[in-house]
Formats: sequence, C-alpha cells, structure tokens
Amino acid sequence: MARADAGPLAGITVLDLSTVGPAARCTRLLADYGARVVKVGPVPGADAAPIEPAFFAYSGLRGMRRVQVDLKDADGREAFLSLATAADVVVESFRPGVAARLGIGYDDVAARNPGIVYCSTSGYGQDGPHAQWAGHDIDYLAVGGFLAMSGRGADGVPSLPGATVADAAAGGMHAALAITTALVGRAGSGSGSGSGAYLDVSVAEGVLWLTSLAVDEQLATGADIGPGHDVLSGRYACYRCYACGDGRWVAVGAIEAKFFANLCGALGCAELAGSQYDDAAQPAIRDAFAAAFATRGRDEWVAVLAGADTCVAPVLSVAEVAEDPQFAARGVVTTAEHATEGTFRQLAPLLAGMDRGAAAALPDPGATDTEHLLKEAGVDGETVAAWVARGVVA
Repeated sequence: MARADAGPLAGITVLDLSTVGPAARCTRLLADYGARVVKVGPVPGADAAPIEPAFFAYSGLRGMRRVQVDLKDADGREAFLSLATAADVVVESFRPGVAARLGIGYDDVAARNPGIVYCSTSGYGQDGPHAQWAGHDIDYLAVGGFLAMSGRGADGVPSLPGATVADAAAGGMHAALAITTALVGRAGSGSGSGSGAYLDVSVAEGVLWLTSLAVDEQLATGADIGPGHDVLSGRYACYRCYACGDGRWVAVGAIEAKFFANLCGALGCAELAGSQYDDAAQPAIRDAFAAAFATRGRDEWVAVLAGADTCVAPVLSVAEVAEDPQFAARGVVTTAEHATEGTFRQLAPLLAGMDRGAAAALPDPGATDTEHLLKEAGVDGETVAAWVARGVVA
C-alpha cells in the first residue's frame, strides 16, 4: 500500500484548509501519491461542521497530520503563515475572497514564501457573475451540462449519478492535476523556490471538461444535444445495462463492431450483428439481449462473456467492490487483515490499511500535531505555549 514517504510527491508538504468536497478529494490524492498533507482546522468549539467517521477515508484524516488554528485571531493567522512558510502547497476552498479577508490569501502567503503553489477551489471560480453562488455537486453538474445529458426518470426528472462526479473528478482531480503541474513547472523553472503559482480551480469548469464531447459537437453542428443523443447515453443496445436471471445486472459496452459481433454470437443472436447502429433495429436488439441475459445469473454470464472480447462486466455493489479479486490483486482496496507493505502504486489505495466498518481503525478526530508542527516550522516553544494558553491554537 502507499506509504507517506514512498510516492513521487515525497518531500512535498501541503497545507489543507478544506474539510469535505473537491479540495479534500484533491489532497487525498496528493497524500496517496506521497505528499505530507497537514489538515488545518478550527480550534475546538469553533463553528465547524462535524465529519462523521465513515467519511474520514476521503476527507483526509487517514495518514495525514492535523493542526487546529483560530484563523480569525491575529496570532492564529501568524501560526498559519509560519506553517505556510515551510510548505510547498496551500489548498483552500473558502468562498471567493474569504481567504484574503482572513489574511491568509495567496498574496499573504507568497509574501512569506514566494515559491508557494496556492490552489483555491470553488464552485464557479474566483470571479465572474456567479462566483459567490453557494453550491454542491448537483449544482455544478447542472451548470456544466452533465445533467442535461443524463437520462430521465419516469417523472421526467434528470437522473443523478451514483457518485459525486463533480467533487471527485471535475474538482478534486482537476485541482490535483493543476497542483502537480505547477510543482513540475516550479522544479523546471531554474528559479528554485521563487517560482510559485496561484491556481483558480472551478468545479463547474471541470464538469464542462467532462461534458466536452457533447459541448464540442454542439458548437460544431448546432445540434440540440440531450439524453439519448449518442451511443454513450444508452440509445443503442450495445451500450446499456441488462438484468440477469438472478436479478443482478451486467453492463454492456460493445461499441466496436467486432466486440458487438462477438456478443451477438455468444448470446445466440448472431443475425443481429449487422444492425448495431440501425435505429429501427434497436428495440429488437434490446429485447433479444434482455431475453438472453434473463436465462442465466450475472456471474454465469460474466464467466462466459467477460474474457471473450465482448466488453461485458458485472454491475457490482459497493460491498462486492471491496471484495473484487482484481482490486485485491492490485492492492487498490486492502482490509486491515490483508494489509502489507509494498511499493507505491500508480492508482493509490482508497481504503488501504483500513478495517472496513470498524470505527476503531479510523483516525482519531481529536488528535492534533499543532505544537510539534509549529516548532518544526521554526516557531519558538515559548511563543507556541503562549498561543496554546490563549486558545488560538490547539
């Protein structure tokens, strides 16, 4: 499993001012790639949303350090800036303008540490007419065109994805990529630690990138792009889910003609192979596929089809994902009883080293490294003690 000192980002220190959402997804990735991430949160008693233990795996406490600082107090701000002086990256997700008003914005940090890579994540970006809008995953999917491309339920309501796509992919991965790119640029600039960067990451703009195939087509053709427009929306029988005889499901993604022909042959309807993208034939193909899949259980069909170049895979429950032999073999999901030391993997383990469902194996939400990290950053012990006594750091 990934170790804090084993990844390509080993030696990089990240100060993370987020709790949940895209910024926390970003720093989780950076930590899994070897960065030392320090979560910066409020002192006890401050107005902060609690984080339930089940969410620690993605919100960032696993394998991270933690400090608690009152950023509204002058000494608290000084404590944060002292930490930032010795850091490589700062990630924040306040409403645009808040970090600057607190005195911990990019200009404040860069004045102390010119080489800082400072990443602001927000729903709509740091400027523009919607910059101050509050929002969550569903809102960013809405404005980025994602929901318009989704299917509709029986009541006509746009379908929601089964994961926080905007937070995790459009926001978290977008921010992590921007940060690592800036770090590479800093390392190759020849100017050393003096070439930092300010990154303005908009989650909604990340969603726009996720829907870029549809956006590009609309811009090029003027076509009205919506649900059922293309192969990826389930319009064609070769790209959809089918119920099996045991009530479980398989996903079919046989876009290419050769894979579709293999699937038709395996399902006993080889005569349909030539009608893959014939709109008039789609109901008949769907019915034939549905009838075939209903004759066996999901795992029986997977055993026959998955390895036979048909682009068929099982629709796994979350519990099944945690036990999937492919993920287990690659060390992506590792339970405590199977956790072993190993080399860093390109795909970092989301649940590595954790005993699923056991609260005792999760990080202690009350633990803090504040005093140690401040002293490590060069703040003298007397000053730290005074700050602790005043309650501006925990």
